[in-house]
Amino acid sequence: MTDPVAKLPSELDQLPDRDPEETAEWAASLDAVTKAAGPHRAAYLMRRSLQHAEGAGIALPKLLETDYVNTIPTSAEPAFDGDLEMESKITAWNRWNAAAMVTRGARFGVGGHIATFASAAWLYETGFNHFFRGKEGDGSGDQLYIQGHASPGIYARAFLDGRISEQQLDNFRQESGGEGLPSYPHPRRLPWLWEFPTVSMGLGPLSAIYQARFNRYLANRNIKDTSNSHVWAFLGDGEMDEPESTAALALAAREQLDNLTFVINCNLQRLDGPVRANFRVVQELEGAFRGAGWNVIKTLWGNAWDELFQLDTTGALIRRLREVPDAQFQTYATRDVAYIREHFFGTEPALAELAKLLSDAKIAECFYSSRGGHEARKVYAAYRAAVEHKGAPTVILAQTVKGYTLGKGFESKNANHQMKKLSIDEFKSMRELLGLPIPDSAFEDGLVPYGHPGADSPEVRYLQERRAALGGPAPARRVHAAALPQPEERAFKALYKGSGKQEMATTMAFVRLVKDLMRDKETGRRWVPIVPDEARTFGMESLFPSAGIYSPLGQTYDPVDRDQLMYYKEAKDGQILNEGITEAGAMADFIAAATSYATHGQTMIPFYIFYSMFGWQRTGDQMWQLADQLGKGFIVGATAGRTTLTGEGLQHADGHSHLIASTNPASLNYDPAFAYEVAVIVKDGLRRMYGPEAENVFYYLTVYNEPKQQPAMPEGVEEGIVKGLYRFKEGTPAAADAPRVQLLGSGTAIHWVLKAQELLAADWGVTADVWSATSWGELRRDALEADEALLRGEQQVPYVTQALSGAPGPVLAVSDWMRAVPDSISQWVEQDWSSLGTDGFGLSDTRDAARRHFGVDAQSIVVAALAQLARRGEVPASAIKEARERYGL
Repeated sequence: MTDPVAKLPSELDQLPDRDPEETAEWAASLDAVTKAAGPHRAAYLMRRSLQHAEGAGIALPKLLETDYVNTIPTSAEPAFDGDLEMESKITAWNRWNAAAMVTRGARFGVGGHIATFASAAWLYETGFNHFFRGKEGDGSGDQLYIQGHASPGIYARAFLDGRISEQQLDNFRQESGGEGLPSYPHPRRLPWLWEFPTVSMGLGPLSAIYQARFNRYLANRNIKDTSNSHVWAFLGDGEMDEPESTAALALAAREQLDNLTFVINCNLQRLDGPVRANFRVVQELEGAFRGAGWNVIKTLWGNAWDELFQLDTTGALIRRLREVPDAQFQTYATRDVAYIREHFFGTEPALAELAKLLSDAKIAECFYSSRGGHEARKVYAAYRAAVEHKGAPTVILAQTVKGYTLGKGFESKNANHQMKKLSIDEFKSMRELLGLPIPDSAFEDGLVPYGHPGADSPEVRYLQERRAALGGPAPARRVHAAALPQPEERAFKALYKGSGKQEMATTMAFVRLVKDLMRDKETGRRWVPIVPDEARTFGMESLFPSAGIYSPLGQTYDPVDRDQLMYYKEAKDGQILNEGITEAGAMADFIAAATSYATHGQTMIPFYIFYSMFGWQRTGDQMWQLADQLGKGFIVGATAGRTTLTGEGLQHADGHSHLIASTNPASLNYDPAFAYEVAVIVKDGLRRMYGPEAENVFYYLTVYNEPKQQPAMPEGVEEGIVKGLYRFKEGTPAAADAPRVQLLGSGTAIHWVLKAQELLAADWGVTADVWSATSWGELRRDALEADEALLRGEQQVPYVTQALSGAPGPVLAVSDWMRAVPDSISQWVEQDWSSLGTDGFGLSDTRDAARRHFGVDAQSIVVAALAQLARRGEVPASAIKEARERYGL
C-alpha cells in the first residue's frame, strides 16, 4: 500500500527518518483502525496518544482545538468549598434585585441591561464567595475587571452586603443628584467601589493583561510584593471581536502571566444576535488562545449532560456537537423537545437511538438550561484549576444562556440585550423559579419590589463571612498612598539656565530632565518611562544602560552593541517599559502605572512618550479610560506639530492632538516653547498630581524635535507658564506713535513669531510684543470657570483677559496646530483677534516649505499682522500687497 505519510507534504518531510520501516508500521496500524472502527476512532486514538505524549514530557505541538466538551470532567472536579444551598439563595436574591433595579429604572427611560448578569451570575458569585481577594487582607487583593453590562448584578450584591442603599438602587443611571449609581464601572463616578472602567469594549481585556504584567513589574523591581494578587477579567464572547481584546494575548503567554485569568461568558449572543451564527465561537476562541500559548479551560455543559455523554458509545453525540453552529444551538433553547429530537438527534441513526433512551424532561433540561456556567461546582472547578495553573495565563470559556432565569420571553432571544424590563407576571414567575419569599402584596403599587432577607439573615452573614475570609469586600477601591516629596531643585535648574550657544530640542530637554529626576534619592525609582519602540528617536538611549529595559527574563543573550556606552540592556528589575510597536499596549502600561497609587498603594510617576500623531488620534479612547480610572502622569507627544516632523508626510503630521485633548476634562494640556517652560510645567505637575493635595488629573505635553538655542528663564514668569500665557519679549517702539500688535505663539511657533517681530520692526516700523502661550487649554479652562462663577453671581476675570488687559493693538495667535486650538480663547480677549494655524492635511517637505505652505512662517505672520492693522486704519492697505510681493508670498 502507499505510505500515507508521503501523501501530504509537511515539515516532517524535511526531517531524517531513522527507521522508515517502523514509521510505515505505525501508519499501517492507523489505517487498520480506520478500516475496522472508522475514522472517528482513529482520530480519538491519535489524540489520546498526543495527550499521553504531553503528559510524558515529550515536546509536541499542542492541538489548537479540542472536542466540544468540558475540559474538566465531573469525576475530576474538586470538592466544593462552601455551602451550595446558601450560595444559591444569595445568587437568587442578586438575580432578582439586578432585574428589579433595571425594570424600575425603565419608568424614567434610563435603560440598563438585564440579560448579561442573568447569564453570568454564577461566574461572579463563585468568584466572590471563594476566590476574589479583597484589599483588607495581605497585599493588594485581586484586580477585577467586571463586564460593563453586568454592573446591575454587582450593585445588587453590594445592596445585599449593605454597601448600597435601596435609594441608590432606585437612582441607577440617575447620577446628577449625587445619590445615583453610574451605568457601568466608572471609578470617577463611584470611586469607593469601581477600580477599572471596562465598558468601552476591548479595553478591559487589554488593560487586564498589562495590569497583570505591571504587577510583576512592581514585584521584580522590589517595590511591592504582588505575588498574592490575581487579575480576573470578565468578558463577553462578542467583545472578543474587538481587536484590542486579543491584541496582547501573546505578551501574556510570553511573560508567563499565570497571575491572570480571562473568564469569557460564552452565551453565544452579542448585541443583535448570535456571535458566530454559522460557526462556533467557543472553538474559535479556544484555537486563538491555545495558539497564543494560553491554558484553556472549557466549561460548557452542566451535570445533566453527563448521562448523554455516558450513553454516547459511538461518539455520535460528540460529532454532532462539533458540527452544530451557534445560531442553531440558540434555536434549540427556544423550541420544543420534538423539534430538538428531529433536528439534533434525528441527523444520524446512532443519535436517534440514543434519543430513545432519554425522556423529554432530560432533553429539555440539557438544551434549555444545563450549561457549565450555570453550575457553581463546574465554575468552582474551573477557577480552582486556573489559579493553580503555573507558567501561563488561563482563559475559561464558560457557556451560558443569555437571559437565564428571566423566562421564555428573554432566554436566548436575539433582542434580549435591548429588552429593559420584565412585566409583573414575569417577575412572579421568576420568583417561583428562584424560590424567593416575596409575597404578591409587595407588587400592589404596580412596581416590582426589591428583595432582602434581612441584615442579620443567614444569607447576609454567610456572604460577609466569606468576604471577610477573603480579605474584605470586592470590588472595592482604596487610596492609601502618601504624598511624594518634591524632587531636589538641581534637575530643574539645569533647564532654567538655558543651553547657551548649544542647540537643544524640547524633546531632548524633557528627556534630560526626567533622566535627572530618575536619579533623585526619594522619588527616582518611582518613575516609569514608557515608549513604543522609538526610544532612540526621542534621545532616550542614554537611559538603557542606567535604568535598564524591563524583562521578566532579564537578558538571556549578548547584545550586539555590548561594547558601546549606551548599549541595549534588559534586566529583570529594569525601569523602562519598551513595548514594541503598540501604542495601545504602551497606553495600557501607562494606565496601570498611573493608577498604582490606588490599586497597590504605591505611587508611580509614569511618562509615556510617543509620536504625537499616534497618541490622542490612535488611542484617545484609552485616554478617557485613564481619566475615568483617575490616573496620573505625563503623556508626552513628541515630534509634535504639523510642520516640525520633516519628510514623514500626511499621516505623521499632527496639527490636532491639542484639539482632541481639550475634550478630556482630566487632561491638562501644555505646548511649551522652551526648555525652562518644560521644567516649570513638570515641576508643577509633580506638585499637583503627587503633592499633599493631589488632584486626579494627568498632563499632556507636546515637545518638538527641532533643535534651537534655549534661552535662560526670565524672572517672574513661573505663574504665567503654569497658567498658560506670559509676555516673553516686549517690542521696542521705533517711534512713539508706531503701530503695535500683540503676537501670541505656542511651542515651536514662538521662533517664527520672534522672527516676525524683527521683520515688523525693521521693514514696517511696527512694534510687536511676543507672548508665549504655554497652554491654550488651561487659558480656556480658567475662562470657563470664570463664566461659571459669573452665573453664580461672583465676579471673576479670566486670566487671559487680565494678562492682555490694556495691551495695545490687535492680537494675532500663531501655532503649529489648527486654528481652532488658539481660537478657543478668543471670546475672552478684549482686543481684535486673529489667528494663523496649520489647518488641512500634512505633507512631506522641509520645515520652511511646509510653514510657507500653511502660511505660518515669519513672513506670513508679518502679512497677517499688517492686514489686522490695515483693518484698523493703522497702516495703509497697500502695505499688505507690498509685503506679499517683498516676501514672495
